[in-house]
Amino acid sequence: MTHTLGASRSLAPAPPTSRPAARWTAAGGVLAGPLFLAAGLAQGAAREGFDFTRHAISQLALGGAGWIQTVNFLLAGALLVAGAAGLRRVLDGGAGAAWGPLLVGVCGVSFWAAAAFPADAGAGFPAGSPDTATLSGHGAAHMAAGMAGYLALCAAFVVLARPLADRGHRGWAVASRLAPVAVLAGFAGSAASVLAFTAGAGLGLLWLTALTVRLATTPANH
Repeated sequence: MTHTLGASRSLAPAPPTSRPAARWTAAGGVLAGPLFLAAGLAQGAAREGFDFTRHAISQLALGGAGWIQTVNFLLAGALLVAGAAGLRRVLDGGAGAAWGPLLVGVCGVSFWAAAAFPADAGAGFPAGSPDTATLSGHGAAHMAAGMAGYLALCAAFVVLARPLADRGHRGWAVASRLAPVAVLAGFAGSAASVLAFTAGAGLGLLWLTALTVRLATTPANH
């Protein structure tokens, strides 16, 4: 009798992760990019002297109204970290469940670091700043945080291609492996145009939104 009860207990399936709950917690990864970019675009349009062809969104954290962009960085980081936790629940121990969310979480932490270490002034923004920027310690830390965060995000896209394919979204899986190429190409093109950098960064955040929605709304094929 004891053996029978023990066997029955061991064969009882573990309760599955609640998909509505998993979707809710993954919402941070869905919202982070659109909200961050919308806030940046709105500020860029409103701030005197800001020019998207000459200035990076990070520079909006400078000047009297810079606190708005600082809060934007902090909020985006919090949403990304929350989204990483939700993504882990969505994947529920399947392919990519360990490294994918961890890498997204690293990207979220990098936004907090970017808020703590603001970018350098330059290209005449904020008003009165020199046209040529001088790299400071906090400016270097800001750049390092951004690069580390986006490299982690690009790695996450490659890792998460597997669960996409497992769910039958093979086209999405291919796109997820190619997305890092487009993001990094934008960063490489920043030497010629700040817009290239902004486009690459924006593409990365928006792809995370699309990818998270796709994974959260499609059950795994067990």
